[in-house]
Amino acid sequence: MRRADRLFQIIQILRRSTRPVTAAALAEELEVSKRTVYRDVADLIGQRVPIDGEAGLGYLLAPDYDMPPLMLTPDEIEAVMLGAQWVAGRSDKVLSNAARDVIAKIAAVVPERLRPFIAEPSVGVKPTIAAPDEGVDPASLRSAIRNGRKLRLRYRSEAGEESERTVWPVILGYAETTRLLVAWCELREGFRHFRTDRIVEAETLDEAIGVSPGELRRRWRLWREAKAS
Repeated sequence: MRRADRLFQIIQILRRSTRPVTAAALAEELEVSKRTVYRDVADLIGQRVPIDGEAGLGYLLAPDYDMPPLMLTPDEIEAVMLGAQWVAGRSDKVLSNAARDVIAKIAAVVPERLRPFIAEPSVGVKPTIAAPDEGVDPASLRSAIRNGRKLRLRYRSEAGEESERTVWPVILGYAETTRLLVAWCELREGFRHFRTDRIVEAETLDEAIGVSPGELRRRWRLWREAKAS
């Protein structure tokens, strides 16, 4: 790894951590010696990168530190490409177009030497399968989630029985062949998974969900962990 890339990677490692990162942990991830880490961190501090801490205690990057957001490594570009390819081929039209726009925006701003990793990435996803036949626009479900609004659903079970539910949407999950709306169901008084291809009709209500989206997401995670244990 070139020294310039290593310095950049040290900043990236510190950016993703909210706790001090030791020189040993940095050395292990970068596959260098701790002495090299000490020297590199000292150089970064000398370049006025706001790193706090010292050898033996760990290092923290000031939370308000800013750097050009698209100084990407080849691995980071290919990670984005892999995700964008999957989304473009398996999501609804709005997200598919957004994924392609992301690729175009990255290609327009990265240095010339990195553009081959976009034009000819070494990663890829298998061919697109048939999209599920849905009667509801997934974009409207995502909008309700973002805005913290309740949904009124007309839902058809696997046996073909229809019911009407008022739900508090949490997240829209994308699988290989299906999409699932995770929501708190007022009728069942619990979290439920609704296959979007079985949602006959969805109406976004003016009524906000009973808690903040963050709290609802926290409760869902606890419910999911309890089910898994």
